Amino acid sequence: MATTRISGFYRLSPEERLELIAQARNLNGEEKQILSGAQPFSIRSADAMIENVIGVISIPLGVAVNFKINGVDRFIPMATEEPSVVAAASNAARTAYDLGGFHTSLSGSIMRGQIQIVDLPDPYGAQARIYEHKQEILDRCNAKDPTLVSLGGGAIDVEVHVIERAKEPMVVLHLLVDTRDAMGANAVNTMAEAVAPYIEEITGGRVVLRIISNLADRRLVRARAVFSAEELGGSEVVANIVRAYEFAECDPYRATTHNKGIMNGISAVVLATGNDTRAVEAGAHAYASVSGRYRSLTRWELNQDGNLVGSLELPMAVGIVGGATKSHPTARLALKVMDVQSAEELAACIAAVGLAQNLAALRALATDGIQKGHMALHARNLAVMAGATDEQIDLVVKMAIAAKDVRYDKILELTKQLQTGDVHGDGSDKQG
Repeated sequence: MATTRISGFYRLSPEERLELIAQARNLNGEEKQILSGAQPFSIRSADAMIENVIGVISIPLGVAVNFKINGVDRFIPMATEEPSVVAAASNAARTAYDLGGFHTSLSGSIMRGQIQIVDLPDPYGAQARIYEHKQEILDRCNAKDPTLVSLGGGAIDVEVHVIERAKEPMVVLHLLVDTRDAMGANAVNTMAEAVAPYIEEITGGRVVLRIISNLADRRLVRARAVFSAEELGGSEVVANIVRAYEFAECDPYRATTHNKGIMNGISAVVLATGNDTRAVEAGAHAYASVSGRYRSLTRWELNQDGNLVGSLELPMAVGIVGGATKSHPTARLALKVMDVQSAEELAACIAAVGLAQNLAALRALATDGIQKGHMALHARNLAVMAGATDEQIDLVVKMAIAAKDVRYDKILELTKQLQTGDVHGDGSDKQG
């Protein structure tokens, strides 16, 4: 197993990084061409995935390093357009690596399908009748997906809720389905639609909605790690990180941006692996509100050694089979690079990245502020916008950072100076 603790990984060229990952994960020539973009995702493949296709859009795919998760070193592919996200996750993971890395657990792989029943004269009687026919309901559901059942999954239980807060009472049946290594939307929705006529027969009511819920509270992933106080900058920095977390825990305005930072990392891995970013994001933010108040998804505290302990818990409905995880070649390769063999392992990796991402943001906020590192990386984008060539980008960024001014107008000025010969190659003014 190759170590992910790679010093200076960010200093390598994209070609050198790809070659290192290819050697570690035994990628062949075709797979390297797909990742590098030399063999692009075809418009024909795109047309088979969604409607009205006219083209494709490329998102940068980076690899976060330094991640040790449940004792296993893993490279983490991340697809994102936002500067500093991949670097921040890698740096945060480094501070936990020598203290054991990340430890995770999963509550299961159960998703909920909801069936809404209305026009009921006796909603509580209907609730009782549904429970009386539970096994028949489960059997009908499982008959729709014998493959899932053969893999140890399928519909396993029902919950029935009477909702009286609506204009008229309604009954909502929850199908609890173990979707195993799939995200499960197709399986759950198929079962819910198939069993709906039988539910009407049992209850005497009328079924309206039959749809999965993305609040996957029976599919929670938890991540924990200890981060070195010394590596983070000392006890004062650690204390400020805890204060920043307490602010998010108490204030929904702060919690919203706090949790957005967590999702910077989570959504990047979800997207890279071809999973449903909107489902994961909706579930996470709903879970942050289950207490009746929007709160932090993470917890931060000090242990007896003065090191920082972070934990994260949220729903994680992801899979490694079905959908774009198999139909998109880059998504398939992202799973190979990560070396995950189950949805549980994938969820563990995603949660670890979310926790690392949160620490990185809190550390930045508690010290120099978020903009120092972010803008230094964003300067590369600005240099491209200003017309800098590939050979000039790094020099323009170096000059802007030296001038402590990474605004676009300054970078545009420096780019023009460099291209007109008003500065030396080392960034100094010729007239100086």
